[in-house]
Amino acid sequence: MRIALVGSRGQLGSAVLHACRDRHDVTPLPREVLDIASAAAVTDVMSRLRPEVIINCAGYNAVDAAETHPVDALQANAFAVRALARAACDLDATLVHFSSDFVFDGRATAPVDEQVAPNPRSAYAASKLLGEWFAADAPRAFVLRVESLFGAGPGGPDKGSLAAIVSGIRAGALVKVFGDRTVSPTHVGDAADATLALLERRAEPGVYHVVNSGFATWQAVGQEAARLLCVEARFDVVSVHDVRLPAARPQFCALSNARLTAALGHPVATWQDALARYVAATRG
Repeated sequence: MRIALVGSRGQLGSAVLHACRDRHDVTPLPREVLDIASAAAVTDVMSRLRPEVIINCAGYNAVDAAETHPVDALQANAFAVRALARAACDLDATLVHFSSDFVFDGRATAPVDEQVAPNPRSAYAASKLLGEWFAADAPRAFVLRVESLFGAGPGGPDKGSLAAIVSGIRAGALVKVFGDRTVSPTHVGDAADATLALLERRAEPGVYHVVNSGFATWQAVGQEAARLLCVEARFDVVSVHDVRLPAARPQFCALSNARLTAALGHPVATWQDALARYVAATRG
């Protein structure tokens, strides 16, 4: 496949590039090469490259900052996706766009599947949902919702809540964790591999929850990380309702990957397995 990879130097983009580059003709498009805020630039670059697949790993992920800079979030997470979808239409190309668990309100009590209606509760979440709608205009669109990402591809930034938890545990610090916020932690390498598999298997386009299997509170995730690190960690366990943040967080945001599992033909690794691999790989 001829793939144009937008946002190739980010946390997820670097992992997707690593998964694809030895098997397909991939053109990395970091921010310095393509400013997706410019619809004209998107049209020009894509018409020159003529990819069969456009994978969009770019986005505005500053959840709290989006509350005071909603236009910036909308530009990156929605209007840029509209430009990519239009380019995909011009080329009859497939568009892969990554979204977020934040499109849900967090009031569920069991892992959410793709049939549940989104209900965003922040500017960031609304911008991500609008991006999903724009992506659907492509001839073949994969909207892949990911959450609580950790790890990175070669050269990419390893960031996020889990990276901070593991770093704090290793440093012997008092680590703040939510005791009542439930997530499906997802390794970017596993998400990238699943993305490529969907394309190679010619899976039915649509919305997929691309997450590791299982779910846990952040407190339980931290405890498992401490067990893997063989240390006695110190946790400051807090409640979602006790922490004042500019943007609302979905409290129960575990996602069901049943549709993904069916499309791949095999189970997706559990978050515990992914965390064990991550801890082993980052052991210094």
